[in-house]
Amino acid sequence: MVGGRFELVIFDCDGVLVDSEPIINQSHANVLTACGYPITEQDLVKRFCGISDAEMLGVIEREWGRALPASYAKRVGLIIEAGFDQSLAAIAGIDEVLDLPATPVCVASNSSPDQIRHKLQLTGVLPRFGENLFSAAMVACGKPAPDLFLYAAQRLTTAPECCLVVEDSPAGIEAALDAGMTAIGFCGESHCGAEHPAHLQARATALVIADMHELAAALEKLGKPGRAGTVFS
Repeated sequence: MVGGRFELVIFDCDGVLVDSEPIINQSHANVLTACGYPITEQDLVKRFCGISDAEMLGVIEREWGRALPASYAKRVGLIIEAGFDQSLAAIAGIDEVLDLPATPVCVASNSSPDQIRHKLQLTGVLPRFGENLFSAAMVACGKPAPDLFLYAAQRLTTAPECCLVVEDSPAGIEAALDAGMTAIGFCGESHCGAEHPAHLQARATALVIADMHELAAALEKLGKPGRAGTVFS
């Protein structure tokens, strides 16, 4: 990948490498509704995109005033796994992006290590990253805290200011900026509505792209004046 002044490109997983958010959010919406907490996939995306499941479910339980059933995680996990096996796909263009001339890359996701590996394996993307897979389970706080990005940079001996993060959620953008890194917002996944680019721009991301094929050009443009806050489409 063409990186210019960047020495490491950090990718989120869900919504950036794999088109998983619709499967995940529809599964949670179905089980939450069945438990007596009516909510839609769209509401979950709007409120909790980029937030860990544990944090999301904690908010829901506090609002609801009730604890979810002990079986909740297993129930929703089985539905998500079946959805992944049936229809999980890589984000269009990601293979071409990762085939570009080398800048080191890694994954930093709120998902567990096993979940990250499984999703990348199902979509054929795993070999592009080797062992450079970093999970919120490895740090004290997941996104929107900066801990995970800082941990990934430390493990790969890269200064934060030399890291470029590709994220699809406001929470992920916030984490990257708080880590002292540059962030590109990606709004090309199937769950992203018309308002999603504006939500990403509102977090002061450097650029927003709507197609992964635009990433290399966006990286090159970041070093040029007058490009901050641009949407490429």
